[in-house]
This record gives sequence, structure tokens and C-alpha cells, in this order.
Amino acid sequence: MLKRLFLFLIVNSLMAYSMSGQDTIKQIIYKPIGVFHTPFTPKTGAPRQGILMPETKGTIEIFPPYRGALKTLDFFEYIIVLFHFNEVEQWAPTVNPPASTEKHDFGLFSTRSPKRPNPIGLSIVKLEKIQDGTLYVSGIDAFEGTPVLDLKPYLPSVDCVKSIVNEYMEKELGHHDEKFINDSTFFK
Repeated sequence: MLKRLFLFLIVNSLMAYSMSGQDTIKQIIYKPIGVFHTPFTPKTGAPRQGILMPETKGTIEIFPPYRGALKTLDFFEYIIVLFHFNEVEQWAPTVNPPASTEKHDFGLFSTRSPKRPNPIGLSIVKLEKIQDGTLYVSGIDAFEGTPVLDLKPYLPSVDCVKSIVNEYMEKELGHHDEKFINDSTFFK
């Protein structure tokens, strides 16, 4: 009887442990809906924030099963593109972005670093046109072959929040520095 009670307690303890925290979250699997075609490679580099370099142009090829979802997207001038940083090899909990001030080591989640545990990127790009399942876009900052996970319309009323505090921190991160805008060596 004591043996059964002991076994029961061990099994219940293991179940409680496995039901706490990350162990209860199922694996998340995303499938790309398309792919970026750009002149940028890890060798040539890409702009850090494409929206700050509107002359950069490329296309997003949407795979056939998802092309029907493009209906009415061309009503919008700007769209949000979620993508996978497939060139990222590692991440660290703190970073010091190259153009940031020397005062801070930033926690990863307070930066736009591509080196993330789940390397998901977000870009706001200008949608020039859609033709045969291909989006012609400008203001891009992705490498050739970057997998695209999702598209959403950019809505100024919900996607643009005015914050003096965030504007100050943006300067601390160096987001307006010319080196920051043009240097993409931070990927690896």
C-alpha cells in the first residue's frame, strides 16, 4: 500500500511538473506563404530598416494556395510583412546595437535585433502593385529567399502610436544613425 502511494505521488508530481510552464505549450509550426526576392544577400547586406530607405525595391512571391487571400490588399498603399530571419544563427539575452549609445546593454526584447529566440521579422513596406501573385514593394530590408509568414494592412490609427518616451529610446538605440540604417552585418 505504501509502495502504491509513493508511486502515485511520484506520478502526480511528474504530471504537475510537465503541466507547468513551457512543457504545456505545444510546438508551433509556421509554413511560409511566400518568399522575398531582393538584391540583398548576407554578403551584400541589407538596410536595417527598409522604410527609411524607400528606394530599395523587391518582390514578394506569394505561393499559389494563398493567392486568393490577396484580394483587396491592393487597396492599401502600405502593408506589414512578417517574415522569418532564416539567416540568424544565434541569439543572446542582451545586445548592444552597433549604432546605440555606449550607456546601455539592452535586453534583446527592447531592440529590433534579428538575433532572437524566435527570429521573426516585421517590416512596413510600400505596396507598388500586385500582379499574378507577386507583390511589388519598396522600402525592403530582407535578403533574397527570406520566407514570408504573413501580410497585414498597415492601419495608421492602430499601428502608429505617438510616444515621447519611445522616441527618446529610439535615439538611444541609434535608429536614426546612418551606420545603423545601412549596415546589416549584425545578422550573424
